[in-house]
Amino acid sequence: MNWSLFFLFASYVLLPTVSAIPTPIEVDLDRDPNGIPYTDSNPNEELWHAGSKIVPQPQRGSLGASILGPQNIPLELQNADLLAPPTTDHGSVPNFKWPFSLSHSKLNKGGWSRGQNVGNMPSATDIAGVNMRLEAGAIRELHWHNVDEWAYVLEGDVRISTVTPEGQVWIGDVSKGDLWYFPAGYPHSVQAKNSTPDGAEFLLIFDEGTFSEDGTFLLTDWLAHVPKSVLAKIFGLDNDLQAFDHIPASELYIFPGTPPPENINEDMVVPNNTPQPFTFAFSKVVPEKKLGGTVKVVDSRSFSVANKIAAAEVEIEVGGIRELHWHPTQPEWTFFISGEARISLFASQANAATYDFYAGDVAYIPPSFGHYIENTGNTTLKFIEVLKSELFQDISLSQWLALTPPELVKAHLGFSDDTIAHLSKTKQTLVL
Repeated sequence: MNWSLFFLFASYVLLPTVSAIPTPIEVDLDRDPNGIPYTDSNPNEELWHAGSKIVPQPQRGSLGASILGPQNIPLELQNADLLAPPTTDHGSVPNFKWPFSLSHSKLNKGGWSRGQNVGNMPSATDIAGVNMRLEAGAIRELHWHNVDEWAYVLEGDVRISTVTPEGQVWIGDVSKGDLWYFPAGYPHSVQAKNSTPDGAEFLLIFDEGTFSEDGTFLLTDWLAHVPKSVLAKIFGLDNDLQAFDHIPASELYIFPGTPPPENINEDMVVPNNTPQPFTFAFSKVVPEKKLGGTVKVVDSRSFSVANKIAAAEVEIEVGGIRELHWHPTQPEWTFFISGEARISLFASQANAATYDFYAGDVAYIPPSFGHYIENTGNTTLKFIEVLKSELFQDISLSQWLALTPPELVKAHLGFSDDTIAHLSKTKQTLVL
């Protein structure tokens, strides 16, 4: 046998057969098929609560280190996700939290006010808020604004009035959970009734982030700066300048007064004759029951005069979440009435931040920023979610994915068929 020919044959026939065996493909379980790393499995839960009996530290797992210098422990206990942020936080997001307790209060005989605008939260460019308190019978001086005013009553009973440019009149009573609305330029009055011994407290929302109560057009401020001879002519008292001797030389703003009569008709110079009411009994609206709590919405469809502000009153049960969502073009101003909350804000381009909220705090969410609101306490979370919009609108992330072709969702997120089956085709709003 010619062995040289045999080996030559083997080199051309047998060896290629061996080399044709496919090489095993190495699969990286930590990366997707495109080589992009997967997110880690860290649950990133809030590490402590305001009432915790600890000395909080900027540490999460192996990250961070203890504080060696001085600490403001009460403040750090209220801001766990600022001091020890979840690893999902990244980049830079403008501050979107303001506690009214840090606002400078304006004290008057009969009540007080404190505000929030771009001066203390620069990101809140489209909405400003004021928290105001009136003792029983106390009056918020007759005035008007160059922006719209939307109000939500926190406690007590209030009587309001306004006159339209056509000379039409609306006088109404509002109670806890009710609303009023005054368009820009409409003069109005606000007075606490004495139906409760402590008077009233309420939120005022304005559709301009730079608004300040100090920029209000006040009745006394104006008339103190008009010559009395002009006042006499305007009011038909040419020969009686003394009639104007008691106009205050400076603004009253908030001052004590005689409580309004219980019968509202006694306060009416003429019967109400506006084509639409300027008050809304929001407290009487039956909330819609959700899996994780309740929601009720008000906008121009139910309160027609309020064509620039819409809102939802939300209550979330312990462990519940206002689902991942965003508002297409509307900024959101949210005030927390009770409970504890956590919000993570997604600002695009890998920018995300998480903040903690308590009763009396304000959150401001710019248009289209993705977010959720989680009840992190052991009691019901309640807040009023205000949008600068004629209509209350939001986009549910879960609903969007559920209504998108499944293969597209799988390609993006690697979801299984079972995971996709759990996505809700209807907007849930709240989940538990």
